[in-house]
Amino acid sequence: MEEPTPGLRARKKQATWTALRRAALDLFRTHGYDAVTVEQIAAAAGVSRSTFFNYFAGKEAVLFDGAPGEPAAWRPLLEARPDDEPTWDALSAVLLGVSEGRADRMDLVRALKQTSPALIAYSSDLGARFADDLRRWVTDRVPPAERPAAALAVNLALAAQQTAYELWEPDAPYDDYLAALRACLDQVRTGMAGPRPG
Repeated sequence: MEEPTPGLRARKKQATWTALRRAALDLFRTHGYDAVTVEQIAAAAGVSRSTFFNYFAGKEAVLFDGAPGEPAAWRPLLEARPDDEPTWDALSAVLLGVSEGRADRMDLVRALKQTSPALIAYSSDLGARFADDLRRWVTDRVPPAERPAAALAVNLALAAQQTAYELWEPDAPYDDYLAALRACLDQVRTGMAGPRPG
């Protein structure tokens, strides 16, 4: 029997990953996060339990991890920013890009966090990894003399993101969160550009 071509293998992997994520999201919406098992997700996607673990380390990963072979969702966004782009513009673009990439599931994630400590812990770990990558990336793209200001910009950008999340009302659409994030980032930009005391 002839082996599938690399392109066909990649498409099959993507199709299986998509089926698993879709099945998991549907089950989580219907039954809640803690009530759903890996076996149920695999069965709903028409694959075995071992196949599930070929794609995801656990249930939490279904909500947060990217497709097979993809780097963390934010890394391509970091790499895409021009070297000469002002730091705040680059940070804003990355935070908005990451947030827009989660639009299909963030309302569900927020609801599930209310009942699942495991999900909160996984999300916090992912957020810490993102913040670490963001800090390293900013440090590498600016000269040493500008690193203190760049570090402050990262902390302000992450604070803007957290503030927007806190302003996102329960049951409001995800677009409200994105609008709040843009507004918070713009407000910080205005404050950073404002007059300094004489």
